[in-house]
Amino acid sequence: MPFAIFCRLLQPVMCFSLLGAYFVSHSIRRAMVTTVDIWLLLQVAYFASVLFLIWRASCALKRSQRVLRFDDLEEMRYRPEHCEKKD
Repeated sequence: MPFAIFCRLLQPVMCFSLLGAYFVSHSIRRAMVTTVDIWLLLQVAYFASVLFLIWRASCALKRSQRVLRFDDLEEMRYRPEHCEKKD
């Protein structure tokens, strides 16, 4: 998810979180602290998901390179007799 879309989704979540925390606790201070806590948690979750996607992409790249190397080895090992050059 692009960061701009994430920020657009984060604003309503924070507003609803602030309102919900205020109606439950009847304290604006506690509502603000709860909202900041949720905001930090969502930021950490977003950062962790980006790291996970980077890790998954690097694993896929390594896997594809490994497959290519294995295919090259197979081609080198197996050569039919009629394909080899004879002097």
